[in-house]
Amino acid sequence: MNVFYEEDGNFRVASIMSEAESSMQVESISGKRSKIKAANVLLRFEAPLSGFLETAQAEADKLELDFLWECCGEAEFNFEDFAQEYYGKKPTHLEAAAIAVRLHSAPVYFNRKGKGRYKAAPADILKAALAGLEKKRLLAEKMAGYVEQLKALTMPEEIMQKRDMLLYEPDKNAFEYKVLDTAAAALHLSHLKLLHACGAIPSVHDYHLGAFLREYFAKGEAFTDEQISALSAGISFDLPMAEAEAFSIDDSTTTEIDDAFSIRQLDDGLICVGIHIAAPALGIDIDSPLDLAAMHRLSTVYMPGHKITMLPESAIRPFSLDEGQIKPVLSMYLHVNPDLTIVQRHSKVELIKVAENLRHDALEPYFNETTLAADSGHPYWSKLLFLFNLAESLEKARGKYDPTKPPQVDYNFYVNDGKVSIVGRHRGSPMDKLVAELMIEANSQWGALLASHQVPGLYRAQMGGKVYMTTKAEPHQGLGVAQYSWSTSPLRRAVDLINQRQIISVVQNQPPVYPQNSDALTTHMRNFELTYKAYSEFQIRMERYWCLQYLIQEDIQEVHATVWRENLVRLDNLPFMTKVYGLPELKVGTRVSLQVQEVDTLMMELRTKFLQVLENEAVVTEIPAEDEGTEVEAA
Repeated sequence: MNVFYEEDGNFRVASIMSEAESSMQVESISGKRSKIKAANVLLRFEAPLSGFLETAQAEADKLELDFLWECCGEAEFNFEDFAQEYYGKKPTHLEAAAIAVRLHSAPVYFNRKGKGRYKAAPADILKAALAGLEKKRLLAEKMAGYVEQLKALTMPEEIMQKRDMLLYEPDKNAFEYKVLDTAAAALHLSHLKLLHACGAIPSVHDYHLGAFLREYFAKGEAFTDEQISALSAGISFDLPMAEAEAFSIDDSTTTEIDDAFSIRQLDDGLICVGIHIAAPALGIDIDSPLDLAAMHRLSTVYMPGHKITMLPESAIRPFSLDEGQIKPVLSMYLHVNPDLTIVQRHSKVELIKVAENLRHDALEPYFNETTLAADSGHPYWSKLLFLFNLAESLEKARGKYDPTKPPQVDYNFYVNDGKVSIVGRHRGSPMDKLVAELMIEANSQWGALLASHQVPGLYRAQMGGKVYMTTKAEPHQGLGVAQYSWSTSPLRRAVDLINQRQIISVVQNQPPVYPQNSDALTTHMRNFELTYKAYSEFQIRMERYWCLQYLIQEDIQEVHATVWRENLVRLDNLPFMTKVYGLPELKVGTRVSLQVQEVDTLMMELRTKFLQVLENEAVVTEIPAEDEGTEVEAA
């Protein structure tokens, strides 16, 4: 005897080997033996097993569902009874099985009510269900068509309209995502690669920029009219005029000039060195629309070829220390002995005339390591030399002077009409050291001023190698100072603007803008830490993009690099590190030649092949941590 039974939602047939009250041992046509429940058996028959299910399925395929539904009535029914009514006679086992298969295959038409029992779906519910099925069918056809277009690297317009969602905020339940995912899987490509191949990412640069803007500038880079017009009526300050004129030292692309210097000979033989910082705190009221904008952005965002300023241009220009203009400044004066010891420090809020904005590219030929011994002919050479000697003295006082320290290179990126040039500059050059040391002096001493008056501020600290921000004056071991408050870039960093308000309150003997235990101060600090880190990571990411673009632009086929550790190398003349798979085991510092195999700006990847070891070995320098160069932003 054979049985037709249901198991795991499917119909099966088998021969009975033995039978108990509630179960039986059966053997399938393949010879597999198993135990089944007697309750799952729908039919017993003597016909051969071979071909039984196939014949029943073929017969079931001939049965029209609409006609079956019309025939069965509204009452619950057994499939065998319905088979007898349908065929008008006692059905054969094959006919009964065919009816069971057909009923079972159409749950939209027939609701299951138990073993072999069904009930016709109500007309209104059936109509809605069939409409849903038709909609799914049409959607499946549409999806299949779109998938084929994507596989042919053609972007359907409907998918293109969801481009931003697919690129930046993928919704796995969305129709467009499922189309993209299906096509990408078929082509063995990532979603990004497929979108790029189909033309949905016309600019790789703009794709990377767009990801950042969506998260941090969702409303756009532009300022509101209220923020722009905050200082448009012009401002004036009733402040004393400084006795000396100032000059600044910046890169040629710098437009927010925060700091400048002055030198004046005093009657007692001392030299008065002035460190002058732009003073936007004098014109931006706390919690004003302009202040809220600054506290939201928290910093100027830098990237090669572009920047997003913390303040609108209308608020930068009245305070930026542009040459030929008189501007309000927060000044720190150092009274310096001829032996470069500092005998007095004091701070003032005043006006100063900026005589000149010196630029790195024009100044460097006249003021570098080789021009320190004799006058180079530059009108500021003697002043610069004195400030450089003072800077070295300050560096020695911090315990950080090390003439044997391996040179480190900083890189400036210049982008014009999509073409990039990458220019290296030695960190610690006379220009850099001059600016960096005087900024460290100002930031350290103003931090001490706040602490001595018990006025809270925002400090950078370093203990045990960990750099962090705090509202208390704590040591910065990396810089070798007792405290360090970012205060010298108030046009570009919200922390500096906050600290400047506090310093001015002390200098002018007024209550601090942010009192002790200020919740606002702590909130701004936490927000700044997170945001500034994200901005820095984005800047590094975009510099990596332009390094890769430079390799493409210059059609570079071979590069030289230095082994950093294991298979990680650092390229020559570019701030770019990459892994070289297949690199032989080499000593750290070994110079190697690599063949450029693939440059992928979309995925930010460089694939290279090891060629050979170069005979001349590079001098290995440590990866810069948060030291003078990174903390002060001297450049």
